[in-house]
Amino acid sequence: MFIDSARIYIKAGDGGNGAVSFHREKYIAKGGPDGGDGGKGGDVIFVADEGLRTLQDFRYKRKYIAESGENGGSSNCSGRSGEDLIIKVPVGTIIKEETTGRIIADLVTPGQKVVVAKGGKGGAGNQHFATPTRQVPNFAKSGEPGEEFYAVLELKLLADVGLIGYPNVGKSTILSMVSAARPKIANYHFTTIDPNLGVVRVDEGKSFVMADIPGLIEGAHEGVGLGHKFLKHVERTRMLIHVVDISGSEGRDPIRDFEIINDELKKYSEKLFERLQVIAANKIDITGAEENLEIFTKEMNARGYEVFPISAATGQGLKELIYYVSQKLDELPNTVLTDDTAEEVVYTAEEEEPFKVYRENDVYVVEGNWVRKLVNSTNFDDYESLQYFQRAIRRKGVVEALENLGINEGDTVRMYDLEFEYFR
Repeated sequence: MFIDSARIYIKAGDGGNGAVSFHREKYIAKGGPDGGDGGKGGDVIFVADEGLRTLQDFRYKRKYIAESGENGGSSNCSGRSGEDLIIKVPVGTIIKEETTGRIIADLVTPGQKVVVAKGGKGGAGNQHFATPTRQVPNFAKSGEPGEEFYAVLELKLLADVGLIGYPNVGKSTILSMVSAARPKIANYHFTTIDPNLGVVRVDEGKSFVMADIPGLIEGAHEGVGLGHKFLKHVERTRMLIHVVDISGSEGRDPIRDFEIINDELKKYSEKLFERLQVIAANKIDITGAEENLEIFTKEMNARGYEVFPISAATGQGLKELIYYVSQKLDELPNTVLTDDTAEEVVYTAEEEEPFKVYRENDVYVVEGNWVRKLVNSTNFDDYESLQYFQRAIRRKGVVEALENLGINEGDTVRMYDLEFEYFR
C-alpha cells in the first residue's frame, strides 16, 4: 500500500545539567568551584534515502526522541553530548510543522539532510559563577530542553513523467507496457487508487520514471473524488502525458475530456497547468477511432499540442511516444516545489512566553520552560542561590504578574515541585 503522509512526534535531546562541585585535594583545605558543564542534547536530523519508496514505517513508530546530554561532573569535567537522531525518509519528502503548516524542508536529492529540531544547550557548572565576592557558588544552571513538536511528512512522487486523464482511459495499461510495473488493470472506473511507478528504459544507460496517477474527475481541485490526492502527486513531475480515449467507446468526447482535466489543473496550480503536455490518443485499434482521431489531432495541433495515436493494448505507437518524451526530458529542468530550501536547513521554534501565571483553586501556579530551568538551577538551601532566585523572578516580571492576579501575603505559589508562601 502506498503511504504518502504521516504524522510523528519529534523531540531533540535535552541539555545536561551543570554540576555543583568543589575542588577537594589533600593539603588544600578550601578548593574552588570545579563543577563541569552539561553536554548538549542531540539534534533530530532527516536524511533523504533513495532506497526508500514510502512512508510506511512511520505508521508503526510515531515518536522520535534524540539522546539527552549528560550532566556535568566534578574536576571541571563536562558531560558528554547526546547523539544525534538520524531519521531516513524517501527522496521527495516534505517536512512540515503541524501547528503552523510551515515547510521546514523539501528533500529532493539523495543524501540531502536537514536539522529539524535542535538539541538543548548544556547547563553551566558552578565554576562559572565564582566572583571576588561569591567565592563559593553553591548552584549551577540546568540544561535547556530540546525542541519538540509534531511534524507532518508528505511524500510527493519524484516521477519524471505523469500519466493523467480520466479514469479508464488506459493509463495503467500504458505503464505496464513500457515498464516492469504491474498495476492493477480492470475495465471499471477508479481502478488506480494509489500512484504506480515504473522505470521506462529507452536506451542503454538512459531511462526515466513514469507514474500512473489516480484518475481525475471534474471538481478535483475542490477535493471531489480523489481530488487533492491526485493533484498533489502530479505536482513534482517534469512533464505530463495526457491520455484520452479517442474511440469514444463510452460515449465520451475526447476534446471535452481534455479541457475538463486541464481546467482542474489550472484551478489547482497555474504552474502545474503550464507544465509541458504531450497527448496520447489511446484505443485507436477500436472501430470508429480514426474519424475521431483526425478531428481531435487537428484541434490539438492548432492549440500547440503534439498528439501520438497509440494502442496501449497492442503496443502500437508506444515506441514513438516514449522516444519523444525522453528527448523532451533532456531539455527540461528538475522540478523543485520550494525555492528557499538550502542544502541544510535548521528549524528554529518560535520564541515562547517565558512563563504563564494562573490560579488553581487557592494556589497561584507559575509555569514555563524558563521557570522550570530556574527552579532546577536553584539550591534553596544556599542563601546566595536563594537571593538569585528572588531577584530573577522579580526582574522577569513574575512577581508583578502574581500581584496583577490578586495575590496576597501568605498565599501559596507553586512552581512545579516547589511550593512557598508569598511575602512582599
